[in-house]
Amino acid sequence: MKTKLTILRAVLFAMTLIVAPAALAQSAQDAGTQTAPAAGASVRSVANGQKMKIKGVVVRRNGDNFVVRDANGVDTVVRLTDRTSVKERKSNPFRRAKNYAMTDILPGLNLEVEGRGDTTGQLVAEKVQFSDDELRVARALEARVTPVESRVSSTESRLSQVEQNAQRLSGQLEELAAISNAARGGAVAAQATADAAVAGVRATNERISALDDYVPQQVLTVNFRVGSAVLSPQAKAQLDQLAQQAQQAKGYMIEVTGFADATGSPEFNRRLSQRRADAVVRYLVEIHKIPLRRIITPYGFGESQPVADNTTREGRARNRRVEVRLLVSRGLTQPAPEMNVPPAPTTTTRMTGSNNPGL
Repeated sequence: MKTKLTILRAVLFAMTLIVAPAALAQSAQDAGTQTAPAAGASVRSVANGQKMKIKGVVVRRNGDNFVVRDANGVDTVVRLTDRTSVKERKSNPFRRAKNYAMTDILPGLNLEVEGRGDTTGQLVAEKVQFSDDELRVARALEARVTPVESRVSSTESRLSQVEQNAQRLSGQLEELAAISNAARGGAVAAQATADAAVAGVRATNERISALDDYVPQQVLTVNFRVGSAVLSPQAKAQLDQLAQQAQQAKGYMIEVTGFADATGSPEFNRRLSQRRADAVVRYLVEIHKIPLRRIITPYGFGESQPVADNTTREGRARNRRVEVRLLVSRGLTQPAPEMNVPPAPTTTTRMTGSNNPGL
């Protein structure tokens, strides 16, 4: 009997070890959503009114604030205002620098910031500069990083369910341990319940881990006329169908990539493919009210990655396209794990002095 109680306590302790990593992982994820320098990194505080110019990489962005880490590993919090100028750091002195939107300041972007410090130690940006190549690299990086905003709330609710299940199952294990003291059959039922609890918690943890794993639910190709980025009626009908399906899905993301045929220069084709991708995104947002947080940053690949021969008319027509992928979280589409707890023994034990000599 003591051996069976020892086994029950060991199973309960193992359940605690299984549940604890999920809770710790969620706490680390919540902490990462704040726009603050990373733990262990050196932090630069800019004196009020001090003029400063820094170069580095954007490591975090939150609203009008972002964190820049320089070559020495020092973090500086930068604040954007309506007066901030965001322009191209061009290498050709004979042409005008392009203006960029503040939303183009993405994590992974290598840039240069000029500004003055404020009373909070942040650097209020007056001028932000970066090259077009550096922006393309940052966009490519962001397109391959799975967004986490929509997963935070889902993860929190599932972790709460795991904790509730663990508490409920823990109470059942205690009751079964008490029954095992009165009848030998209770130990077998308690062991079976413990196995079901461990399997259920493990299945729930695996489902939570799969929240970050997105799989394509639908893939469509929108084609364009030569040199055009205007959506045809057929293309709009395709996007209407995809938008309706997306609005009925849980935890979805939409990936948009543009392409062109080999007609024209590579630089022209790259810009044309970006305009085509932007046209698809604009239609989904303006017509179907798809939230921007559901759309991965669109990217134009130009004439690279053709799907057909560019030397034929039919092949070039197939290459003038935008590929739209509706992605859904594998963790949200999986069925919730079932806790099949066997019923407790129905044998009634009389707690009397004659039947229990130890009392």
